Amino acid sequence: MRFKLAKKLIITEKPSVAMEFAKVLDTKGVRKNGYIESDEWIITWCVGHLVTMSYPEKYDENLKFWRLDTLPFIPTEWKYEVIPNVQNQFNIVSQLLQREDVEEIYNAGDSGREGEYIQRLVFMMSNPNPNAKMKRVWIDSQTEEEIRRGIKEAKDLKEYDSLSDAAYLRAKEDYLIGINFSRLLSIIFGRRIAGKINEEKVSISVGRVMTCVLGMVVSREREINNFVKVPYYKIVGKFGEEDSSFKAEWKVTEESKMFNSSKLYNETGFKKEDDAKEFILSLKDKKAIVSEVKKSKQKENAPLLFNLAEIQNECTKKFKIKPDETLEIIQNLYEKKLVTYPRTDARVLSTAVSKVISKNLNGIAKGYKDEEVQGYIKKMVDEKYSTDITKSKYVDDSKITDHYAIIPTGQGYENYEKLPDLDKNIYKVIVKRFIQIFYPPAEYSKVSATILVEKEQFSVSGKVCIKRGYLEVAKPQNKEDKSTNKQAENEGENGENSDKTKSDSESQEGNLDILTKLKKNSEINVINYETKNAETSPPTRYNSGSIILAMENAGKLIEDEELREQIKGAGIGTSATRGGIIEKLERIKYIDINSKTQIITPTQKGEAIYDVVNSSMPDMLNPKLTASWEKGLDMVAKKEIQSDEFMQKLESYVKAKINKLVVKR
Repeated sequence: MRFKLAKKLIITEKPSVAMEFAKVLDTKGVRKNGYIESDEWIITWCVGHLVTMSYPEKYDENLKFWRLDTLPFIPTEWKYEVIPNVQNQFNIVSQLLQREDVEEIYNAGDSGREGEYIQRLVFMMSNPNPNAKMKRVWIDSQTEEEIRRGIKEAKDLKEYDSLSDAAYLRAKEDYLIGINFSRLLSIIFGRRIAGKINEEKVSISVGRVMTCVLGMVVSREREINNFVKVPYYKIVGKFGEEDSSFKAEWKVTEESKMFNSSKLYNETGFKKEDDAKEFILSLKDKKAIVSEVKKSKQKENAPLLFNLAEIQNECTKKFKIKPDETLEIIQNLYEKKLVTYPRTDARVLSTAVSKVISKNLNGIAKGYKDEEVQGYIKKMVDEKYSTDITKSKYVDDSKITDHYAIIPTGQGYENYEKLPDLDKNIYKVIVKRFIQIFYPPAEYSKVSATILVEKEQFSVSGKVCIKRGYLEVAKPQNKEDKSTNKQAENEGENGENSDKTKSDSESQEGNLDILTKLKKNSEINVINYETKNAETSPPTRYNSGSIILAMENAGKLIEDEELREQIKGAGIGTSATRGGIIEKLERIKYIDINSKTQIITPTQKGEAIYDVVNSSMPDMLNPKLTASWEKGLDMVAKKEIQSDEFMQKLESYVKAKINKLVVKR
């Protein structure tokens, strides 16, 4: 059958997105079964995945049974099949792709690796009209302007072939590791684990990312359980006059008589209290001299914008919700045109976007009816804050791959009022982070001083906020942080085995005035010395947000935001999949997540699985290995290596591991 008018076919990832495309194109099309059609356009949709990889039994019925002699299972030709409960929609999309009157086909799936994979599988199974031009729509938001741009600037689908290759390889990698090692370990160790946890039968589920994350959780739990607190004793000196004194903390130096002493636990404390007290006696009646006074002003810029990992962590802290729930909410905000694309690793904007960023701000000013936010924008206008951020740290094209940071579009407010309260609250978090980058830096006054008692050094320092800058948005005084302007901020180290007590070398504002008046080389009165009890503390457990950050940084939970950005490299999993991995580990009862605190602990089953993997193939627990596989996929997407090279390494890895374990057995 031949059709008279040439058509353009758009395929989106879900029906709601298709409706937005239809509105933007103003097709005035007729809604039919599974698609919309007008004189020029046909708009249809997937419903997530329509096609999936076939299980081994589809290759050979005998592979339904788990046996060692059938491993490793590595297909030479891969089989795929339509998912039964979406067969009807697949048939509709497939028939539209084959229509002879379709001259252009637009892949308008989710703009990421997984979105590319969903649609490529459909194309592979459908044999589209060979005469039709295949194009890719790549957009950063669901606004009318962005959809129009995406269609107008759609590139030849072939330009995304390397991204498609990486997507296929990711699926094959997960399949081969999951199928082969889950079967292998279940056959060898299943009964042993069942006995340990009093279950009749246990299947061991292994995954490239999932098993690594389980390892992070179990390792952390065992560190905590095995941790033994070690007490030690610090020395604190009180200097000045009774009515205007400050405390400073002793620290060993090369000039100190305690340098390299076996009596010290660390550079700031003694192993035994008696030794600390004996040291104090040795200081009696000795002069204290101010050897150094440093005064400085410090500036602190607003943090970078949110990527998905950062907003997931933030929402876990603020709202005690799981990462997959955060993603679901931000995806909804994206589809309601309120924010830009959520599945992004970038925390900066592109140069092109930064040049037109005032549109976003103007949209917020006109449409977002939030009194607090409107107050911040009014101050921007009154104080004439610049919106030119093109040369700031918030703009960096080199740090953007597929998408820039998550920011408000300044549009979509017709959908805002119908949102649930939690969605509104998360939207506000994104808006406030965005507005902060246009505010001036916070400014601090800092004073540090060194007191010498003979050759023993005591140090004190403190800082106080003198200009709040972006903190007016980040920590409004009337709500979250009434004391920011009234007290100095601690500068002590926050390590995993850190001293639980706050350091006396860090002063508050009342002492800051005293420190400011100190003069170098002047003598100062010693009021007293005392010991202060301290102890090492165990590492903290992950929560469902902090583990996302640890996954992003290849297994390292880095608390400092700037340091996270500096060392960022190939992570474990991707922004799109990390929340789902946590959800799966909980669903299969390998971990527990406290619903109130979101703290993660391993289950007995999870620990048993960990022990099996650790004894048989420990590299599966190594974040560096998992991150290296992810890096390889990224290299395929960037055309730095060929798909065949990646696949050869993957197959060799699977074969070698299985052969080693079978022989070992």
